Amino acid sequence: MALEINKSSRHQKIIGNFGEYLICNFLSRTGFEVTIVDHTGIDIIAYNPKTGLRLGITVKSRTRNKGKEETKVNIFSYQKGKNDRKKLLEACEAFACEPWIAIYVETLKSGDVYLTSLKNYDEKYRGREGKAIDVWGMRKKDKEEYEKDPNVKHIRIEFHATNWNWEK
Repeated sequence: MALEINKSSRHQKIIGNFGEYLICNFLSRTGFEVTIVDHTGIDIIAYNPKTGLRLGITVKSRTRNKGKEETKVNIFSYQKGKNDRKKLLEACEAFACEPWIAIYVETLKSGDVYLTSLKNYDEKYRGREGKAIDVWGMRKKDKEEYEKDPNVKHIRIEFHATNWNWEK
């Protein structure tokens, strides 16, 4: 039987934590010192002792059911008095970090991790200012653009489940 996505009541919290730890794992594997932080605006602080680069990263993690794989990921909201971008910038200023965005999106068959600077996002992917929400596109065309951009770090994880059937 094929693995299906049937989200639990706590799934959003679980996938959020998973995305943060996944980003930490790949940064740590490449020489960064990393920590999860509980601070408005950022989820991870990462420091590369060889380069001196210090990143303040906001992480957005999503699970997409079949038929929703190309749904955009909301990054920053400006609705109802919110300003998530400002929160990221203020947190990065407080911790002397460069603002970065990480996105983890998983589907039935795979997961994609994207990591880019806010500067790169703004220059190439943000779109026009003044919208209620800034998004990260997940269409095939968007993914092809990210693949060509050396400033977008990307890891794809393929899922292969064996005997993961809980029905009697």
